[in-house]
Amino acid sequence: MTTAAAEPTRIIKTGNRGLGNPLSEFSALLHTVRDAGLLRRRKRFYAITFGVITTAMVAAWFGFALLHDTWYLLLIAAVLGIIFTQYAFMAHELAHRQVFESGKANDFGGRIMADLLVGISYSWWMTKHTRHHGNPNTVSKDPDIETDFIIFQAEEAKGLTGLTKWLANKQGYLFFPVLLLEGINLHRHAFITVFSKGKVDKRALEIVLLAVRNIVYISVLFTFMPLGMAFAFLGVQLAIFGLYMGASFAPNHIGMPILPKGSKVDFLRRQVLTSRNIRGGHVMNHFMGGLNYQVEHHLFPSMARPNLRRAGEITKEYCEAKGIEYTEVGLTSAYGTVVRYLNEVGRSTDPFDCPAAGRTGYAGI
Repeated sequence: MTTAAAEPTRIIKTGNRGLGNPLSEFSALLHTVRDAGLLRRRKRFYAITFGVITTAMVAAWFGFALLHDTWYLLLIAAVLGIIFTQYAFMAHELAHRQVFESGKANDFGGRIMADLLVGISYSWWMTKHTRHHGNPNTVSKDPDIETDFIIFQAEEAKGLTGLTKWLANKQGYLFFPVLLLEGINLHRHAFITVFSKGKVDKRALEIVLLAVRNIVYISVLFTFMPLGMAFAFLGVQLAIFGLYMGASFAPNHIGMPILPKGSKVDFLRRQVLTSRNIRGGHVMNHFMGGLNYQVEHHLFPSMARPNLRRAGEITKEYCEAKGIEYTEVGLTSAYGTVVRYLNEVGRSTDPFDCPAAGRTGYAGI
């Protein structure tokens, strides 16, 4: 079933009823996608995309020089926030081995994009994101639904009092304003990671890349701009970067079914039922860096961005034939679901206790 509008969020119970042969089901889909040539690399696309983003970066710094000592520089700051996010999308795709055949080449390119250009830790991202892909929306396994400032599970909101309870009750409305601080949070995680006691792959390289990026960037701002303007520029750039990053990743899984700890759900259903696609075609595909095809990205994580659209058509048809609920909505509808879901969770109401749980046909998964 293809959903035209967001369904109420539900928790998926576990069991073994009515699955047929899950391994064969995904294998059949994988073979269809592979036979269509959709697992091949698209290096030319990524070369052009990198060229366009880098040209925009160079143009932005020319604008920085031309608008020297005017408040119009804040427009350049906003543009840089968008450009850094586009580089982050490419780092994400390199991390998933979507660009090069060689793992080493992907990792090297990913570190250049993430650490040197954007200022976030590639190692931190790889560790966190790998855990997420293995167990999306799974309690105690997916780091993306662990409580931070935002609470993603109703159980975590129970027992709150005072200011924390008030904030939790309004967290859906606060979510997007809070994303204005996410850029700072991502940079903070980068330095916490590279200076932590745990194992960090290529720690020394990441420290050097992060240091060069931040020292050069901040030095340029505070050397060529008055103090107040430099702080304003940095604030706007970080705010736009955080908002764009968060708003691109938020619709993917928030408000989709939650899998309880220890659940036994086959790979195909685990990825499809917990993911949400966003309509919008080629424009949305560039705007969200391919994250709009979240279902296909989770099923085929090494698939190049240009191949996701056709894979989406195949996957949607396959899921309809198998009776697996495939969610695809507009961006504003997805954002509305995110806000409503977070408010329900923050109020400790149970958004999972819903008759819709049985409508997927897999209430006994």
